[in-house]
Amino acid sequence: MTAVQDRTTGFRRWLLDGSERRATQEPGPHRQGAEEHRTHSWWRVMCLTGVDYFSTLGYQPGIAVLAAGVLSPLATLVLVLLTLVGALPVYRRVARESPHGEGSIAMLERLLSWWTGKIFVLVLLGFVATDFMITITLSAADASAHLVENPFATHLLHGHNVIVTLVLIAALGVVFLRGFSEAIGVAVTLVGAYLALNVVVIAVGLVRVLSHPVAVGDWTHAVSISHGNPVLTVAVVLLVFPKLALGLSGFETGVAVMPQITGAKGDTRDRPAGRVRGARKLLTTAAVTMSVLLVTSSFATTVLIPERAFQPGGPASGRALAYLAHTTMGDAFGTVYDVSTIAILWFAGASAMAGLLNIVPRYLPRYGMAPGWARAVRPLVLIFVAVAFVITLIFKADVDAQGGAYATGVLVLITSATVAVTLSAYRARQRGLAVGFGVVTLVFAYTTVTNVVERPEGVQIASIFIAAILVVSFASRVSRSFELRATDVRFDPAAERVVDHEGNGVIRVIANEPDARDAREYAEKEAEQRDKHNIPPGDPVIFLEVTVSDPSEFEHDLEVTGEVRHGYYILTVRSAAIPSAIAAILLHLRDAEGKVPHAYFAWTEGNPIAHLLRYIVFGEGEVAPVTREILRRAEPDLDRRPVVHVG
Repeated sequence: MTAVQDRTTGFRRWLLDGSERRATQEPGPHRQGAEEHRTHSWWRVMCLTGVDYFSTLGYQPGIAVLAAGVLSPLATLVLVLLTLVGALPVYRRVARESPHGEGSIAMLERLLSWWTGKIFVLVLLGFVATDFMITITLSAADASAHLVENPFATHLLHGHNVIVTLVLIAALGVVFLRGFSEAIGVAVTLVGAYLALNVVVIAVGLVRVLSHPVAVGDWTHAVSISHGNPVLTVAVVLLVFPKLALGLSGFETGVAVMPQITGAKGDTRDRPAGRVRGARKLLTTAAVTMSVLLVTSSFATTVLIPERAFQPGGPASGRALAYLAHTTMGDAFGTVYDVSTIAILWFAGASAMAGLLNIVPRYLPRYGMAPGWARAVRPLVLIFVAVAFVITLIFKADVDAQGGAYATGVLVLITSATVAVTLSAYRARQRGLAVGFGVVTLVFAYTTVTNVVERPEGVQIASIFIAAILVVSFASRVSRSFELRATDVRFDPAAERVVDHEGNGVIRVIANEPDARDAREYAEKEAEQRDKHNIPPGDPVIFLEVTVSDPSEFEHDLEVTGEVRHGYYILTVRSAAIPSAIAAILLHLRDAEGKVPHAYFAWTEGNPIAHLLRYIVFGEGEVAPVTREILRRAEPDLDRRPVVHVG
């Protein structure tokens, strides 16, 4: 039995490894804990985000041809310009203003307070979940399709795309159960090999294009015949551009994994300048590399591959560069390219998994909308893998069926980021930047709306994620209502003097709801409590006054101040919830003074259920019984538990 218990304890310790460390790093708004996890060079982290971003080369040229036909290279050029002139500057600013992995969501969170801000963040997290979870399932499904359709693959795999996809997702989960370092190591190898092979395929394709000027002439002739009017050509390119939006994936993930980037020696949590520089290098290098590859691959595949081959069921459908590799360099090289493509598509979900593992623990536990163990990596990995299994089974590993949700998630996140940086520039009175970012916001808003109109199933799927997050989050908030929510309690010198005046006697604390704060209020309150609780006339008392700040917050630090007003000794504090603050201060007094304090309350008239709802939503309600319940859960030892008196 002891061996079984040891194994259970060991497994639990392994599963929850890191949760306590993260709790000390990401508690209340004032904590400055050092980040102790292992970090990596920016280019290695770029490979982790790049497995998603660069893997779109596997299908982006084919999508462009299906959307724009012979205008595919021009439409891709518009995508590249928007990437370099729009998305890249936006996320370089996000990296500067939100350097701890919260992404653009944190910038928008600061604009809204109370429950409005929390609900808004939860909705955005729904789109984050849509984007990142569908990235995992769609990429694995695409990898399984490449594997099953490869001519050298065993016939036993044909028709079993769902099973292959589930195996790939499970393998991805195993990598992350081992740790981020292992995931980054795999990503560096895959990205390096994949980019090298793509450079070879594209270079050979361009050489063939240049050596066959007739092919270029045929392409330009086709453009002039089908779209002879330059104005009409531009209009068509702009209209089809939203269908190419998948080529913009990777930016939000790039800022989400910033905590994995090694900073400079002088970096602090408030000023991580080295980390910001590394993140900007990551974003710029990835965007420029991808832009060059997208434009050249689009041109080569459009000119060299017959348009009919791109149609659904055609040999180049969803695998234009793979088709080019087979036809220009033989099946042997083509198979090597296929293996590389399958590997990176499988691991494309790694960047999404990394983004989820960085973002979720920074919001939901802090809101009280996830259990405390949600700060640990491994339980989250298991949950995300389980959700990915369900999505794969629902969509039967169909890549096209998941494309709308993927594009919707990507575009909503980028649009929210453009709004955030536009407002940031406006508040900083940078009018030129505000106008520029505003134009970019309009472009992405147009792209998002167009995508939603054409593929409404994306919003429908995102709505399921949003609803699930809202339900689970508020259920968790209710279940955690009686937790001790203060992450730290600090008394200023005046507060310490207020406590010291008690001398060696019993610490008696009277909970007082501040009103006029005049001599009459304190005199009446003291007389009432002394009479109801038989407090000896000579024993000193301390008044404790808690003012509710933002009741939507959950974890927070308490800064207790002291004062002497009209001859009465008073402690004051601002908190998200009155009972939690009182319980935390009583426990702090016990530990600091070595004596069990006594707290005195008056009953509140009214319906107890209504009071409970007031506590959950507004941090008030019936204070006495809630304080006592929080203390009961926080301190099981009756002899050490602060005493609650109610009269």
